[in-house]
Amino acid sequence: MSQRSGQDDPERYLFVDRAVVYNPAAQADWTAKRLVWIPSERHGFEAASIREERGDEVVVELAENGKKAVVNKDDIQKMNPPKFTKVEDMAELTCLNEASVLHNLKDRYYSGLIYTYSGLFCVVINPYKNLPIYSENIIEMYRGKKRHEMPPHIYAISESAYRCMLQDREDQSILCTGESGAGKTENTKKVIQYLAHVASSHKGRRDHNIPPESPKPVKLQAQNAVSGPLFYGELERQLLQANPILESFGNAKTVKNDNSSRFGKFIRINFDVAGYIVGANIETYLLEKSRAIRQAKDERTFHIFYQLLAGAGEHLRSDLLLEGFNNYRFLSNGNIPIPGQQDKDNFHETMEAMHIMSFAHEEILAMLRVVSSVLQFGNIIFKKERNTDQASMPDNTAAQKLCHLLGMNVMEFTRAILTPRIKVGRDYVQKAQTKEQADFAVEALAKATYERLFRWLVHRINKALDRTKRQGASFIGILDIAGFEIFQLNSFEQLCINYTNEKLQQLFNHTMFILEQEEYQREGIEWSFIDFGLDLQPCIDLIERPANPPGVLALLDEECWFPKATDKTFVDKLIQEQGTHTKFQRPRQLKDKADFCIIHYAGRVDYKADEWLMKNMDPLNDNVATLLHQSTDKFVAELWKDVDRIVGLDQVAGMNETAFGATYKTKKGMFRTVGQLYKESLTKLMATLRNTNPNFVRCIIPNHEKRAGKLEPHLVLDQLRCNGVLEGIRICRQGFPNRIVFQEFRQRYEILTPNAIPKGFMDGKQACERMIQALELDPNLFRIGQSKIFFRTGVLAHLEEERDLKITDIIIYFQSVCRGYLARKAFAKKQQQLSALKVLQRNCAAYLKLRHWQWWRLFTKVKPLLQVTRQEEELQAKDEELVKVKERQLKVENELVEMERKHQQLLEEKNILAEQLHAETELFAEAEEMRVRLLSRKQELEEILHDLESRVEEEEERNQSLQNEKKKMQSHIQDLEEQLDEEEAARQKLQLDKVTAEAKIKKMEEDILLLEDQNSKFLKEKKLVEDRIAEMTSQLAEEEEKAKNLGKVKNKQEMMMVDLEERLKKEEKTRQELEKAKRKLDAETTDLQDQIAELQAQIEELKMQLAKKEEELQALLARSDEEAAQKNNALKQVRELQAQLAELQEDLESERICRSKAEKLKRDLSEELEALKTELEDTLDTTAAQQELRSKREQEVAELKKAIEEESKNHEAQIQDMRQRHAQVLEELSDQLEQARRFKANLEKNKQCLESDNKELACEVKSLQQTKTESEYKRKKVEGQLQEFMARATEMERAKGELSERSLRLQTELDNVSALLEEAEKKGVKLAKEVDNLNSKLQDSEELLQEETRQKLNLSGQIRQLEADKNNLLEQQEEDEEARRGLEKQLQTVQAQLFETKKKLDEDVGVIEGLEEAKRKLQKDMELTNQRLEEKTMALDKMEKTKNRLQQELDDQMVDLDHQRQIVSNLEKKQKKFDQMLAEEKTISARYAEERDRAEAEAREKETKALSLAKALEEALEAKEELERFNKQLRAEMEDLMSSKDDVGKNVHELEKSKRTLEQQVAEMRTQLEELEDELQATEDAKLRLEVNMQAMKAQFDRDLQAKDEQGEEMKRALVKQVREMEAELEDERKQRSLAVAAKKKLEVDLNELEGQIEAANKGRDEAIKQLKKLQVQMKDYQRELEEARAARDEIFTQSKENEKKFKNLEAEILQLHEDYAASERARRHAEQERDELADEISNSAAGKSSLLEEKRRLEARIAQLEEELEEEQGNMELLNDRFRKSSTQVDTLNAELAAERSAAQKSENARQQMERQNKELKAKLAELEGAVKSKFKASITALEAKILQLEEQLEQEAKERAAANKIVRRTEKKLKEVMMQVEDERRHADQFKEQMEKANSRMKQLKRQLEEAEEEATRANASRRKLQRELDDATEASEGLTREVNSLKNRLRRGGPVSSFSSNRSGRRNLNLDGASGDMSDDDADSRSNDFNDTQTSNAE
Repeated sequence: MSQRSGQDDPERYLFVDRAVVYNPAAQADWTAKRLVWIPSERHGFEAASIREERGDEVVVELAENGKKAVVNKDDIQKMNPPKFTKVEDMAELTCLNEASVLHNLKDRYYSGLIYTYSGLFCVVINPYKNLPIYSENIIEMYRGKKRHEMPPHIYAISESAYRCMLQDREDQSILCTGESGAGKTENTKKVIQYLAHVASSHKGRRDHNIPPESPKPVKLQAQNAVSGPLFYGELERQLLQANPILESFGNAKTVKNDNSSRFGKFIRINFDVAGYIVGANIETYLLEKSRAIRQAKDERTFHIFYQLLAGAGEHLRSDLLLEGFNNYRFLSNGNIPIPGQQDKDNFHETMEAMHIMSFAHEEILAMLRVVSSVLQFGNIIFKKERNTDQASMPDNTAAQKLCHLLGMNVMEFTRAILTPRIKVGRDYVQKAQTKEQADFAVEALAKATYERLFRWLVHRINKALDRTKRQGASFIGILDIAGFEIFQLNSFEQLCINYTNEKLQQLFNHTMFILEQEEYQREGIEWSFIDFGLDLQPCIDLIERPANPPGVLALLDEECWFPKATDKTFVDKLIQEQGTHTKFQRPRQLKDKADFCIIHYAGRVDYKADEWLMKNMDPLNDNVATLLHQSTDKFVAELWKDVDRIVGLDQVAGMNETAFGATYKTKKGMFRTVGQLYKESLTKLMATLRNTNPNFVRCIIPNHEKRAGKLEPHLVLDQLRCNGVLEGIRICRQGFPNRIVFQEFRQRYEILTPNAIPKGFMDGKQACERMIQALELDPNLFRIGQSKIFFRTGVLAHLEEERDLKITDIIIYFQSVCRGYLARKAFAKKQQQLSALKVLQRNCAAYLKLRHWQWWRLFTKVKPLLQVTRQEEELQAKDEELVKVKERQLKVENELVEMERKHQQLLEEKNILAEQLHAETELFAEAEEMRVRLLSRKQELEEILHDLESRVEEEEERNQSLQNEKKKMQSHIQDLEEQLDEEEAARQKLQLDKVTAEAKIKKMEEDILLLEDQNSKFLKEKKLVEDRIAEMTSQLAEEEEKAKNLGKVKNKQEMMMVDLEERLKKEEKTRQELEKAKRKLDAETTDLQDQIAELQAQIEELKMQLAKKEEELQALLARSDEEAAQKNNALKQVRELQAQLAELQEDLESERICRSKAEKLKRDLSEELEALKTELEDTLDTTAAQQELRSKREQEVAELKKAIEEESKNHEAQIQDMRQRHAQVLEELSDQLEQARRFKANLEKNKQCLESDNKELACEVKSLQQTKTESEYKRKKVEGQLQEFMARATEMERAKGELSERSLRLQTELDNVSALLEEAEKKGVKLAKEVDNLNSKLQDSEELLQEETRQKLNLSGQIRQLEADKNNLLEQQEEDEEARRGLEKQLQTVQAQLFETKKKLDEDVGVIEGLEEAKRKLQKDMELTNQRLEEKTMALDKMEKTKNRLQQELDDQMVDLDHQRQIVSNLEKKQKKFDQMLAEEKTISARYAEERDRAEAEAREKETKALSLAKALEEALEAKEELERFNKQLRAEMEDLMSSKDDVGKNVHELEKSKRTLEQQVAEMRTQLEELEDELQATEDAKLRLEVNMQAMKAQFDRDLQAKDEQGEEMKRALVKQVREMEAELEDERKQRSLAVAAKKKLEVDLNELEGQIEAANKGRDEAIKQLKKLQVQMKDYQRELEEARAARDEIFTQSKENEKKFKNLEAEILQLHEDYAASERARRHAEQERDELADEISNSAAGKSSLLEEKRRLEARIAQLEEELEEEQGNMELLNDRFRKSSTQVDTLNAELAAERSAAQKSENARQQMERQNKELKAKLAELEGAVKSKFKASITALEAKILQLEEQLEQEAKERAAANKIVRRTEKKLKEVMMQVEDERRHADQFKEQMEKANSRMKQLKRQLEEAEEEATRANASRRKLQRELDDATEASEGLTREVNSLKNRLRRGGPVSSFSSNRSGRRNLNLDGASGDMSDDDADSRSNDFNDTQTSNAE
C-alpha cells in the first residue's frame, strides 16, 4: 500500500494503508492506557485513558492535552483496538457505539475515504472537492467483483445489485437518502453512469461514440470527468440525458446546496435476460411547487426560469414576452448567480438534452411558453376597493400577456378571477372575490400549472425511455428522496417526508434482521426470531391508521369534509383522539409555537398545523381551470385535461377571517386530498421495494460551510441518527454482530488457552468449544455455529486485551531465555578459546624445539612416503562404494514391493470389474421391464390430463362470466353511492345558502347604518378639507412674498459684488503709487551705493528686497481684506438662501402630504361610492325611501366629485407653480454655490501665495534684525574707538587692529548670514513648492470629496460643510490679520532703524577711510592665519578620509561576514537536504527490498505450482499406463471368452450383448485416454511456459536488482562525495571566517586608535549632523502626517489646520536650529582651540602614556569579547529568526482563522442587532394593531406574537452562537499557545539533531583515528616481525657456528679418543632411528635422547 500514496492515484482515495493500521506501538499504547471515549462539546467525543474509579464516577486523563476530568460511568463508551482503525465495514467493530462509528467515519474522511459500509448501509460523506474515483478505469476495476473483494464505493453497491439481479433473477433497489447537499443526486447519477457503462449493448458501444452527460459541478459532491471516452447506445445516452432536464425543472439553489433536488424520484431501469438495458421509467414524489411563487433569502426558484431569461435569444424573448429578472414578482430575490455556473450555457445544455430525448420543437416551445406564463401570473396585481373587500384589477397588462401565452380570453379570465361562478344546488351564482382570495387563487394556479408541466415532462421522458419491443425481465430501482427533516417548526411537507423515512427505515430494519437471522438459522445457533421493523409500527400507525383511532392523515381528511372546520379544530380533534398515544405529545407550554409533537425514530419533531387543511385540499379556481382546459393552445389544454378532479371554489365555502382556506364544504368522494394521493403512491412504492432486494446508501453532509476536509461531529451524529445508521447499530447490539471463523479464532486466540487443546488433529468446532470453556466466558456473550463463532459487542476487544498482555509476557520470557542462551554460548566459546590457545602455545613451543633437529626433518619427509598413510583413504573409498551398493539394493527392493502392490491392486480391480459387469447385465434386464411399465402408465396419465384440461377451460369460462357480473354490480353500487352523495351535498348546500342569505340580510341592514354614519363623517371631513385649502392658499401667498424677498437679496448681492470690484480697482491704483515711491527709494539707494563700500551695497540690496516685499504684502493684505469681506457677504447670502430653501422644502412636503391626503379622501369616496352602488344593487328590498336616499347620495357624491376635481385641479396648478418656483430657486442657489466655490478656490490660492510671501518676509526681517543688531554693536564699538583715538593717539594702532579684526569678523559673519539666508530662501522655495503640491492634492481630495458628498449627501449636508468652511476661513482670516498687524509694526520699526543707520553711516564714512590702512595690515595677518587654518583643515580632511576608508573596510568585512554566515546557513540547509535524501534512499531501498521479497515469494509459488503440475503429469502418465494394461487384460479376457465358447449353456445373444458393452467401455476408455493425453499435453505446455516465464522473471529480477544495486552504489558514492565536498567547504569557510575575524580585530584596533585622535575634533560636527538628522526626521514626520491626512478624507479639514500649525512650529524650529548651528560653529572653534591646547599638553605629558596604552589594551580585549558575544548573538538571532518565521506563518494562519471567527461573530452580532431592531419595530406595529383592530384580527395578532417569539428565540440562538464563537476564539488562542509550544519543541529537536550530527562527526573522526592507529600498529608489528627475523637469522648463524665447533670437537675426539665407545654410540643411535621410523617420537623421548647425547659427549670429553 505504500505505493498507493500518490496524490493523483485514485487508489489513495479507495484503499486503506494497512501498515499504519497494524501498528504494534499503537496496539501497545491502547492496551497500556485503557483508552475510552468521553463526551465532548467540541469534538463530539474525545479519547481519554482511565486513571481512577470512584463509584459511579471515573477520573480520566484526556489524550490530547493530558488534562484530567471526572466523568459518569454511563457516559463512557469503549474504544476499539487499533486493528479496527479505518475499518471498511463498521458492523465488524467489536465496540459498536456512537463514538466508535463517528471516529471511524472521521478517520476515513480525513484520509480521503468518503465511502464506508455499516452493515447493509453504504455511508457517503460529501468531500466538497473533485476525487479521481469515477473514471472508466475505476468502473472496470469494480466490474465483476464481489462487494467484499473491493473497497467501499457506490460502484460496488451498483455492481452487487446488478450481479444479484442477473444471478438470482430478483429485482433490485438502491435507496439514496440524506439531507439537502449531502450528495444524493450525484450518487444517483453515478449509479446510472455505472449501469449505463456495464449494461449497454455491444451494438450501442460499437455504433455510437457519444460521451455521456458530463457531470456539472453544481453540487460540491466529488465528481470527476470520465478519464476516457465512454461509448453508449441511444437508450443509455437518453437515460443519461434525462438527468439535466429533470435538474433544470426540478432543482433549485438553496442555502445549503447550489443544486438541490426539490422532489423525490424513483428511477426504474429495466433489463433483459442478457442483462442489457431495455428501458426506464421515472416516478416523482412531493415536488416543492411553492418555490415557484416565493423563495427565502439568498435562494432561487427552479433553474429553468433563470436559464430561460438568461439564454433565450431575441426572437424567443419576443415570442415568450420575456422581461428582465427584476420585473417578475415571483423571482423574490432577482437574479442570484450560482458560483461556477452560467445559466446561459446550462440553458443550451438543457435544450440539447431535450433534442437527444427526441422532444419536438413545438413541444419545447409550448413548455417554455408555460414557464413564461408562470412568471406572468406573479405580475397580476389586485387592489382592494373602499368599504368592500372586493378585489379589482386596475392594470390588466400582465393578464393580457398571460392570456396570450396560455390561449385564453382576457375578459373571461378577469371575470373568472374577480367574480367566479359558483354552483349552489342546481344554479350558478357569481361571487365577488377579495384581494386576498384573488392573490391566493393566482398563486394556486401558478403552482398547479408548474406542477402539471413537471408531471407532463416526467411522463414525456418516460415515454421516450420506454422500449416496448424488448420486454424487460427484471429491473433495478434507484430511489433519490430527501432524508429525515427536523426544523424548529415543521409543516405538512415535513410530515410527509418523515412518514416516508419511517417506512423506509422499517423496510431496512426488516431486511437487515431477516438476513441476520437467516444466517443464525444457517449456522444453527439458538435465537428467538425478532422483527425489529415492528419497533417503528406505532409511529407509522399514528400517522397512517384509518380508524380506531384515526391517524393524523385520516383526521386531516376527515376535517376537510366538515364545514366550519379550521386548523385549530383539527389540532383539538387530533389531541382528543391520539392524546394518549406513546409516540404523540402535546406542546409543553401554553405559549409554545408547536401545535403537537411526534416522537420518530430519529427524535422528537414539533409540528405547526398552519394551513394544513388548505395544503391537503389544494383548491383551485375551477372557472380559470375550465378556461385553461378550453384553451386554444393544445398543449395547455392537454395539461388541464383532468379538470373534474380538482377541488373547486364551489367545494370550498365562505372563508373565515383568520385564513384563506379555513372553512370548507366539500362533496365527499368528489376529490382526493394530497395526503391520500401521497399515501397511495407511498404504498405502491413500498410494495415495489418489498418485492425487491434493497441496497441502502446514506449520504451525509459534513459541514454547512461547503468546505473540503472539515467535519462537524455533532452535525454528522444528527444525520447518522436521522439516516437510521445508529438505529441499525442499535439492532446489531441486540444480536451477535462480531463473528469469526473457527480456524481464525483458534489461530489468533489459542495463545490464551495453551493446554486446552490436546496434540494431534481436532475439529475446529471442538477446538473452539474447548477454548471457550478454558476462557470461562459467559454463555450469553457467544454462540457457536457450524462454521463460525458469534460474539456480542465488546467481547473481541476484551480478548484482544488479554492476548496483548499474554504476548508481552511471552516475549519478555523469550527475550530473557535468548539472552541467557547467548550469554552461556559466549562463555563456553571463550572457555574453548582459552584451551585452544594453551594447546597452540604448547604445540608452538614443541615445534620451535624440534624444527632444527635433523631427525625430525627426516621423519617429516619420510612419513608421507609410507604405505600405511594411504590405507585410510582406501578404506574410505571402499566404505563409500558399499553405501552406494546398499542404496541401490534398497531402491530395487522398494520398487519390487511397489510392483507387487500394484499387481495385487490390478487383480482386485479385475475381480471388481467382473462383478460389476454381472450386476450391470442384471440391471439392464430390470430396466427394460421398468421402461415398458412406464410407457403404459404414461398413456393412462395423458388421457387423464386431457380430461382435466377440458374441465379447467369450462371452469375458467364460468369464472369469467361471474367476474363480469361482479364488475357490473360494483359499478351500479358505485353510481348509487355517488347519487346519494350528490343529493346529500345539495341538501347541505341549500341549508348553508339559507343561513348565508339570512346573514347577508342582517349585514346589509348594519351596512346601511354604518353608511349613514360615514356620510356624516365625510361632511365633517369636507369642511376640514376646505379649511386646509384656505390655509394652503395663505401659505402660497407667503411663499410668493418670500420669493420676492429672495430676488431683492440677490440684487443686493450683485450690488455688493460691483462695489467690491470698484474697491479692487482702487487697491490696484494704490499699488501703482507704491511702486512709484519704490522707484524713488531705488534711486536714493543707488546714490548711497556710490558713496559706501561693499558692505553698504549689500545692505541696500536687502533694503530693496524688503521694500518690494512690504509693498507686495500691503497689496496682498488689502486684497485679502476685500476678499474676506466678499466671502462673509457670500456666506451670509448662502445661509439666508439655505434657510429659505429649508422653508420651501418643508412647505413642499406639507403640500405633498395634503395632496396625498386629498387623493386618499378622493379614493375613499370613490370606493365608498362604488361600494354603495354594488350594495344597493344587491339589496332585494328596493323601497322608495331607499331610492330617495340613493338619489340624494348620488347627487351629494356628484357634488363632492366636482368639488374634489376642482380642488384637485387648483391644487395641481398651485403645485406646478410651486415646482417651477422651487426649480428656479434651486438653480439660483446652485449658481451661487458654484460662484462661492470658485471664490473659495481663488481665496485658497491667494492664501497660499500670502503664506509663501509671509514666510519669505519673515526670513528677511529676521536677517535684517540680525544685521541691525550687528551694525548697532559695530557702531557703538566704532564710536568708542573714535573717542579713544581722539583721547589717546598712542593707542591708535591697537585700536585700528581691534577694529580691523572686528570688521573681519563682521564680514565673515555677514557672509555666513548671507549664505544662511540663501539656504533658507532655497528651503523656503522648496517648502513653498511642497506646500503648493500639498495644497493641490488637498484641492483634488476636496473636489473628490465634494463630488462624493454631492452624490451621497443632500443639500443640508452641503450647507453644513459650507458653514464649516466659512468658520475655518474666518479663523484663518483672523490669524492672517494678526500676522499682518505684527508685520506692519515690524516694518515700521525696521524703517525707523534704517533711517537712523543711514545717518550714522554718513558719519562713519570718514572714519572708515582712516581705518582702511589698518585693515590692509590685518588682512596680511589674516592670510597667515588662514594658511595655518587651511593646513589644519587639510589634516582634518585626511583624518576624515582615513576614517571613512576604515569605516568602508569595516563595512566590507561585515558584508563578508554576513556572506559567510549565509554560506554556513546554506551548508546547513544542504546538510538537511542530504539527510532528507538519505531518508528517501532508505525508504526506496526498503521498498525495493519489499519488491524483491514479493518477487521471490511469487517465484516460490510458481515453483511449487510447477512441481505440483509435474506430479500431476506423472500421476496422469501412470494412470494412462494402468489403463492401457487394464485394456490389454480386458482384450485378452474377451478373446479367452470368445475362444472358450462351448455349446453347453452359452447363449450367443448374451455374448453379443457383453461384447457390445465391452466395446462401449473400450471406446469410453479411449476417449478418457485421449482426454488425459490432451490434459497431459496442456500441462506440459503450461509447465514449459511457466519455466520460460520463471527464467525470464529471474533474469529480469536479477537485472533489476543489479541495476538497483548499481544505482544505490552510485548514489552512495555521490552522497559520500557530497559529504566530503561539504566538509572541505566547511573547513574553508572556517578558515576564511577565522582570517576575517583576525582582520576585523586588527582593523578595529586601528579604528579605535584613529577614533581616539579624531573624536575631539568631530564633536561639534557630529552635533550639527545630529541636529540636521533631527530636522530631516521631523520633515519626514510632517510628510507622513500629510499623507495620512490625504488618506483620511473625512477628517481632511481638521488635519489641514493641524498641519498649518505644525508647519509654523517647524519654521520656528528651523530658525532655532540655524541659531543653534551658529552657536555650534562657535563652540567648534572653541573646541579646536581646546584641542590644540590639549595636544600641547599631551606632547608635554608623556608620563601618562603607559596607563593609556594599558587602558587601550583592556578596551581592545573587551571589544574582542564583545565581538565574540555579538557573533554568538547573531547566530542565535538567525535561529530565532527561522523559528520566528515558522511561528509567524502558523500565527498568520491562526490569525486568519481568528479573523474569520471574529467576522462571523461580528456578523452574528449585526444579525442580532438587526433582529432587535426588527423586534422593536414589530412590537410597535403590534401595539398599533392592538389599538386599531383588536376586535377583528385576533388571529393575526396571535400570528405576530408567534413571530415575535420566534424572533426572540432566534435572538437567543444568535446570542448562543455568539457565545460559541467566543469559545471558538478562546480555543484558537489555546491552539496558538500550543503551536508556540510545538515551535519550542521543534527548536529543541533541532538542537538535539545538531548534537547528534556533531556526535556522529566526532565518532567518524574517532574511527578514522582508530584506523590510523591500527595501521600504525600494523606497521609496528611488521617492524617487530622483521626484527625477529633478523634475530632468527643471527641465531641460525650462531647455531651453525656451534655445529662447526661440535664437528671440530668430534674430529679432535676421533683423532685422540677411543673408537669403540664412539662406534657403540653410533650403532645405538642407528637402532634408535630405525625404531623411530615405525612410530612417532614424543617430546619426552626427544629430551631424554638429547640428554643421553650430551652425557656421552661429556664422557667422551673426559
